[in-house]
Amino acid sequence: MRRQKRKLSKKETKALEKTRLSEQDTEELPLVKKSERRVIAIGETITVRDLARLFAIPVTELIKVLMKNGLAASINEVIDWETAAIVGDEFGIQVELKKEEKGHRPVLLSESETKTIPRPPVVTVMGHVDHGKTQLLDTIRQSRIIETEAGGITQRIGAYQVDFQGKKITFLDTPGHEAFEKMREHGANITDIIVLVVAADEGVKVQTIEACHLAKRANVPIIIAINKIDLPQANPLRVKQQLSELGLVCEEMGGETPCISISAKEKINIDELLEMILLVAELKDLKANSSKPATGVVIDSQLDAKIGPIAFVLVQDGILKKGDFLVAGKTWGRVRLIEDEWGHSLESVGPSAPVKIIGLKTTPVYGDFFQVVSDEKMVYQVLGDLKKINAQQQVMASKKGVPMVVKAETMGALTTVVDKMKEIQTEEPIAIVKEGIGAVTEDDVMTASATGALIVGFRVGIFEGAKNLAKKKKVRVCLYDVIYELLKDVAEKIKPKKEVVEVLVGQARVLKVFNKSKQRTIVGIEMTKGFVENGLKAVLKREEGEMALGRVISLKREKEKVGKLTEGMLGGIGLSISEVVREGDRLEFYKKEEG
Repeated sequence: MRRQKRKLSKKETKALEKTRLSEQDTEELPLVKKSERRVIAIGETITVRDLARLFAIPVTELIKVLMKNGLAASINEVIDWETAAIVGDEFGIQVELKKEEKGHRPVLLSESETKTIPRPPVVTVMGHVDHGKTQLLDTIRQSRIIETEAGGITQRIGAYQVDFQGKKITFLDTPGHEAFEKMREHGANITDIIVLVVAADEGVKVQTIEACHLAKRANVPIIIAINKIDLPQANPLRVKQQLSELGLVCEEMGGETPCISISAKEKINIDELLEMILLVAELKDLKANSSKPATGVVIDSQLDAKIGPIAFVLVQDGILKKGDFLVAGKTWGRVRLIEDEWGHSLESVGPSAPVKIIGLKTTPVYGDFFQVVSDEKMVYQVLGDLKKINAQQQVMASKKGVPMVVKAETMGALTTVVDKMKEIQTEEPIAIVKEGIGAVTEDDVMTASATGALIVGFRVGIFEGAKNLAKKKKVRVCLYDVIYELLKDVAEKIKPKKEVVEVLVGQARVLKVFNKSKQRTIVGIEMTKGFVENGLKAVLKREEGEMALGRVISLKREKEKVGKLTEGMLGGIGLSISEVVREGDRLEFYKKEEG
């Protein structure tokens, strides 16, 4: 016998929908038995990038789950451990809070599934301009880095690796000039140890203080290198006293901050400084995974006319090999060449290695996170996920302020422009929905169109296709060669529009009506209050109330044209008004003003 279909009740329908949603959720993430759950301990906070690395999942997957839980977080966003625990539960990972932190990097409690190996420390050299940072690296590497710097000032972050006592140390050389604040901050976020160089003759300066604050925020240990002790005016004791006021009390003064007095130029106490770096690194017990594909960060990039896009990267975890498929930010490629800073070709490199790679389709952006994926199919999946996530984040960012797309000639120029734009005082903050180096592209225009952003370019051009698309999409593109003009125009464009109000400025009584036509009415008036000028709005009033609106088109006094009549004056006035004006009517005059 055939069964008849029965219509589901509302209660049954809701129950079925819940089941379907539950099935959809389980399709997105694998089910993990409680007994198989990994346990991970982290500090109070952690970046999304580090958490993805600990979970051993693509960072895009983690961001998608965060967004599903109502948090639009970027790769470098810092989240608290409670949020990490909620997300970890969805991946079958138990996240716990560490009771004692040995360093700023999270530690796996259970590492049976991975092969961890000791890794070289990543050391960032910071300090005020001309205090000898690059000279110090030059001495350590026995090279001539300083001779290549424009004006003797480092313009970008460089990365170099040295051997000392059979162990490797990776150095990041960050710019010291105040225009490169963001670049220095980026250096602090990817480092294990900071060497703070302070000139013995000048002492603590602006960037010295800033570097100290950056290190404290990142929870990175500091080693003080008091440089230029060979100079006659050197005063290391005064420098140590100044540093103690910043909370950096040297060990010989009863504190916990290692201080080494050196001369980079005369090669004094350089070995002692390197020994201290290795000692601090040993205490941090730095480890990395040697059994998985590489992840890391882009520390510089350039476009070579003959070779094509070149990326300088720092491998943070895993192994990078020639032939690997690699996704870096919005670009990708297959690694054709790996070179160290000396130009030696390498087949593979491990954690903490700074290398040059060739093979990417386009130039990556400084600070981009990179990851090695299994094949080209996975490349497009990761890029697709990132594109969706970026689009959502851009729209959300545009709602938090005045949206801007910023392009600049170089990364140093870009960071300077963005930082200065953010300093502009407005009721609504500037929201940078996209930034990058190079000419304005069609992708920039599409982003601006989707978010309602203004495109600002500094010392760059615009591709023809992008120019045509901008006209079609009605996107404003403003290009500048002078930063002060750029900042001035941006400030003008994003100033909040003031409310325009109509202010009553004058009143008059109609004494006589002289002429009436379709275009105008001429009347004689007596100004009873305030004033009247050509072009002002006129309101005709009588006992019944407001009768009509018009505009003042001419003024006369004693048969002479005038621009203004004031209180107590008699005169003639021409009105553009539809209503018939009568003797005894009242006129009110209004002027538009910004409130």
